[in-house]
Amino acid sequence: MKKQLIAWLGCLSLISAATVAPAQKPAKPNFVVIMVDDMGYAGVSCFGNPYFKTPQIDRLAAEGMRLTDFHSSGTVCSPTRAGLLTGRYQQRSGIEAVIHPVADHPEHRKGLKPSETTFAEMLQSAGYTTGIVGKWHQGYPHNSDDYHPQNHGFDDFVGYHSGNIDFVSHVGDHNKYDWWHGKTEADEEGYATDLINRYSIDFIKQNRDKPFCLYVSHLAIHNPVQVRGDPVRRTESEGWKRWKPKDEAERIEKFRGITLPIDEGVGQIRETLVRLGLDRNTLVLFFSDNGASRDFPSGSDGLRGDKGSVYEGGHKVPFIAWWPGQIRPGGQSDAPAITLDVMPTLLSLGGVKAAPPKPLDGIDLSPLLLDRDALPSRPLFWASLSNRGERSEAMREGPWKLVVRHPKAAPGSFDNETVALYRLDHDPAEQTDLSARHAERASAMLKRLKAWYADTQRTATEQPGGW
Repeated sequence: MKKQLIAWLGCLSLISAATVAPAQKPAKPNFVVIMVDDMGYAGVSCFGNPYFKTPQIDRLAAEGMRLTDFHSSGTVCSPTRAGLLTGRYQQRSGIEAVIHPVADHPEHRKGLKPSETTFAEMLQSAGYTTGIVGKWHQGYPHNSDDYHPQNHGFDDFVGYHSGNIDFVSHVGDHNKYDWWHGKTEADEEGYATDLINRYSIDFIKQNRDKPFCLYVSHLAIHNPVQVRGDPVRRTESEGWKRWKPKDEAERIEKFRGITLPIDEGVGQIRETLVRLGLDRNTLVLFFSDNGASRDFPSGSDGLRGDKGSVYEGGHKVPFIAWWPGQIRPGGQSDAPAITLDVMPTLLSLGGVKAAPPKPLDGIDLSPLLLDRDALPSRPLFWASLSNRGERSEAMREGPWKLVVRHPKAAPGSFDNETVALYRLDHDPAEQTDLSARHAERASAMLKRLKAWYADTQRTATEQPGGW
């Protein structure tokens, strides 16, 4: 009887161990990469939104892991997307500024060149089916067919090429209709976020039986300011009619109305993955392309700056990773990370053996996400170029942040250099300049920042135009 009891207890312990042990990591997991547009650090309630709840995104965070010190590699749309797609600082691909819609703007004719290698190309070569739904903003196809997403590793494309489109009329910022299925212009009605949600679900369903990588690139919460049921604000003949709220309450209601369809879409993706039995074989990532625009109060009051700024408010964004059975629920880490890290993470988890043709600047986040291991220490860099040619740079090293600005400099130049040094663990709002008190550190960081930028330019991809 004693031997039977011991044997029974042994079996019970094995069952218990099997219950709590993490699932075996699949050889080729699916990936869903969700990037929202112009959402600041506090754009969703699990990162501090005080105005309304985002229950589906909050659920994703509760069942997964939040990174609370995550950053976009750029401070505006096109550069961050170039960095995300290539895993390399966007300065290396020659996309430092917004690819501008106006034909005679210095940055208009730029785009992602065939010499760049995207995560979609690398995964495609390893047997993945790849798709993008939504915003591309890596070059206008009327300038070059080379810029089309299906020439950069994406099997499927439903969405638009420009920086933004009217949510209703689908006219782009270049005042031309801009909604496509592959390389064919599609005359299709519908609120843009709803269409992005719908085609994302369709892609998952259609590719449920093979490894896939889906890049969901939302238009919201970028302007034009439109919620479901709002009128057209841009046409090909009349251009853009800006909207101004009558009071702050109306502004918040528009903020809510433009955000919650994203939240619904995240819930639909999660529900679809669970219903199809794909949830334990799929990593979902959620983050923003830059800090808050001035259209909506999605940024954090505790951060300085907003979209376009190299202060924290311009590039510190929410990040969530979800993978049932692999990522323990309710996790949180304050390890510094950046959008450049997405590509090496996908390639590592996807079992891609071949090295990319060009060395990556990002690192693999999977040890942190799956095992809570510490990330190696490294500097992070930013270099921003505005629509008017104004430059600013920054460098992060541990808790130290160097900010370089060039007030009243000639467009595109690095003239009139000013330097400020902040200690983020004591001063996350970047209010107290320590450059005089720590002059040697500031000087050393400035030298390293300039060396980094010079390194990116030595082999930077040649682009047409530019400042």
